[in-house]
Amino acid sequence: MADLSRIVKAYDVRGTVPEQWDERVAGALGVAFAQMLDTAGEPGQAVLIGHDMRASGPGLAAAFATGVRAEGRPVIEIGLASTDMVYYASGALGLPGAMFTASHNPAQYNGIKLCHAGARPVGQDSGLAEVRDRAQALLDKDEPLGEPTAPTQRRDLLPDYAAHLRTLVDLANIRPLTVVVDAGNGMGGHTVPSVLGDAVLEALPLRIVPLYFELDGTFPNHEANPLDPANLVDLQRAVVAHGADIGLAFDGDADRCFVVDERGEPVSPSAITALVAARELAKHPGATVIHNLITSSAVPEIIREHGGEPVVARVGHSFIKAEMARTNAVFGGEHSAHYYFRDFWFADTGMLAAMHTLAALGEQPLPLSTLAAEYERYVASGEINSTVADQAAKVAEVRAAYPEAEADEMDGLTLRFPDGAWFNLRASNTEPLLRLNVEAPTAERMAALRDEVLDRVRR
Repeated sequence: MADLSRIVKAYDVRGTVPEQWDERVAGALGVAFAQMLDTAGEPGQAVLIGHDMRASGPGLAAAFATGVRAEGRPVIEIGLASTDMVYYASGALGLPGAMFTASHNPAQYNGIKLCHAGARPVGQDSGLAEVRDRAQALLDKDEPLGEPTAPTQRRDLLPDYAAHLRTLVDLANIRPLTVVVDAGNGMGGHTVPSVLGDAVLEALPLRIVPLYFELDGTFPNHEANPLDPANLVDLQRAVVAHGADIGLAFDGDADRCFVVDERGEPVSPSAITALVAARELAKHPGATVIHNLITSSAVPEIIREHGGEPVVARVGHSFIKAEMARTNAVFGGEHSAHYYFRDFWFADTGMLAAMHTLAALGEQPLPLSTLAAEYERYVASGEINSTVADQAAKVAEVRAAYPEAEADEMDGLTLRFPDGAWFNLRASNTEPLLRLNVEAPTAERMAALRDEVLDRVRR
């Protein structure tokens, strides 16, 4: 019997197929999602369903659709899609949606990202717990689902998605750029040609050098997780080999984008957050910009310098989206390379962030390394994980070791020091891990603080 508490996470569904879930579970989740929408005041609407390139995706999506249709709701199948393409469809059509993807997880995983109409997130506090409980009750009864009574429609929304993005960022008049794109055999290989490449009707001044555009959910070349530096190595080499101006790497469902400069060096997501924030504030003076508490201290500094109002939020897309909606923020960015836009229904889209970066680079003559240096002011450790049995006790121990530091407990423990150095230590939601992020004005200070805190954590 499936235990949905193991696969229904804080923001989405995620687990191995068929060990943790299968098409029977997907069908129950489809019924439960349709019922949850009824109680949420969204009765009768069609449900959009897309999936990524994983082999299990079509079957799971079809079973989910059957469950939705058994509740009398029509289904619009959009087929192969990136996650932000489903968000586009949900926003443009005003319909709830389901995206079947496990993002950057290995091939044996699959999952579902759900949204209300208008791309509003479905998390534990906005319907996901109800979906879990309703689906679990259906599975526990071990009875067949009802017969589907509502129709299914198939629509290709990729051209509309691409056209919408090109209304938000003008790339037609930038200088010519050579761009290496590593799709990691994920959905970037499906969407990039329509947004930036050969499928674009109006010729853009971009020469796209593709890496691993073949859709393959077994990830034969490397994991589609650019947050791991090992998965950027091929892109870094290709940028240098082709004399490219920039490199872009997308994760499996192409909702996150990582950037490499012309030297093959990574540009931090915090720098991209600050760069895009400056561009959006130029269009919307005085607007609010959201950033999570692990982004660089440079981000709120630069937002203020450009006349904006920085607002800090907890890590995680449901928290960022909630703060964006509350404050009507124009943009939001996370250290994990999730970027959120008011012009995109407050949803995250790696492709739009990539387009802003290309525009910023192409509208001026300097190389990306020089441009990005304006937004890189501090030295960061990146996220470092440690296995810890009693996470709360260890965090308390670390807190007691630094009585002079200013403490913030919004999301784990953040300690800030008078010299501008800080670190955040927070527990994983799903594993016995503590995650450490450190930043300081100099590499020497960062390394010393990082090593000191790690020694206490792992002692």
